[in-house]
Amino acid sequence: MPIEFKRRSAVLTGACEVEEAETLHGWLLEQPKASLNLRHCEYLHTAVLQVILAAKATANITLDPLPSDSWLARVLQAENSAP
Repeated sequence: MPIEFKRRSAVLTGACEVEEAETLHGWLLEQPKASLNLRHCEYLHTAVLQVILAAKATANITLDPLPSDSWLARVLQAENSAP
């Protein structure tokens, strides 16, 4: 499984496909101060990325460490910009 859930953190590894989006979303709703370890994450389906970005905007989640992919790391670090 590409996501290993721990007490207050989740470790995302390899390719996180669309099937993981709903599970991650539910877990994040229950863990508003969660930490996501993305160090070994190689691919995020856009649904999973949207779940992470939404949680980052509305909850106090921590992304540490970020993925090694520089583009994905920049997207995840970007501040939320509302029109």
